[in-house]
Amino acid sequence: MFAVTQAPNSIHTGWPAYRAGAVLSVHLDAVVHNYRLLKVRAPHAVCAAVVKADAYGLGAAQVAPALVGAGATQFFVAHVDEGLALRPHVGAQVGITVLHGPRPDAVEACLAHGLRPVLNSMEQIGWVRAVARQRQQQLGVVLQLDTGMSRFGLSADDVRQIAADPTLLDGLKVELVMSHLACADEPANPANAAQAARLVEYAAVLPVRAPLSLAASSGVFLGPDYHFDLVRPGAALYGVAPHSGAPNPLRAVVSLKAHVLQTRTLSRGDRVGYGLTWKAEGPCRVATIAVGYADGFIRARANGSAWFGGQALPILGRISMDSMTVDISAIPEGQLEADGMVELLNDTYGVDDVARAEGTIGYEVLTSLGHRYHRNYEHAA
Repeated sequence: MFAVTQAPNSIHTGWPAYRAGAVLSVHLDAVVHNYRLLKVRAPHAVCAAVVKADAYGLGAAQVAPALVGAGATQFFVAHVDEGLALRPHVGAQVGITVLHGPRPDAVEACLAHGLRPVLNSMEQIGWVRAVARQRQQQLGVVLQLDTGMSRFGLSADDVRQIAADPTLLDGLKVELVMSHLACADEPANPANAAQAARLVEYAAVLPVRAPLSLAASSGVFLGPDYHFDLVRPGAALYGVAPHSGAPNPLRAVVSLKAHVLQTRTLSRGDRVGYGLTWKAEGPCRVATIAVGYADGFIRARANGSAWFGGQALPILGRISMDSMTVDISAIPEGQLEADGMVELLNDTYGVDDVARAEGTIGYEVLTSLGHRYHRNYEHAA
């Protein structure tokens, strides 16, 4: 029997605070709030939690127990090893589903630790069926259907093949049939309704009946027609906006403060950073801070800012591996000096804002946050 790791009100990981260049705070109470909000949005479906990629870079060992405490009983990961690492933190009774399913040599390890594989192809069905035959027992699995994304899942031809020969599922207890929306972050895109209809159509052809799942984070906000029996939010748990251009109903989960390493005054014509791509148009004050592209802030970041006292501090020039330079001219002299701190993520400038500045999405910002930060995991008492 595994014991669930209980998170105290505040725990710390990573480099010690006095040696780290920056401090990343993960607000577990915000994760719990977001999970509960998602459950309310899909009241008739089981609300699972996706914690792949180490809970989107935020630490599954800390995030998952908080979600168990909030009532989560089903978790999804991408790889078998992610499931093996997660198991001690959620206990033996919690379900863990492996989205990629097992490779042939990993089937036994997957099943031995109570992980449920998603079978995405006829090959994977065959690998798991062979183990079921060897064990002479029914093995719980999930079938994924490709309803239009052309990424994972059984094709329409595969579904018809199984319908014509139900023995292809011998030894398999199909506990869930799922698919994945390609355009859930675009509510008006007709592909969403088309995929939902295909899921129902294909599932009806299968020789088994099982609960259905289609909606991940953004899909939850498309409404009840997409909820079916189980929803699988991931990025929404961590505060990423479900639909760009609309108000974000989710709480920010992370904040990030970086130390100032050095300040200096530049004259007109002085340049900053590798390639000397930024030039001062007049006298200005700048600060070099201890976060760079090795910490998840990409080298060519455009239009980005750090923050101090509610004042935006434009990032100047190219970001280096371990540092970046920001314009602090708007801050009164003496208020921000060496070893002071500026914010890179906060309640009003979050991962989606950084993503817009970098030309990417909040998912990538979260999963790119490095391991050199001192990490605070904070839970409301």
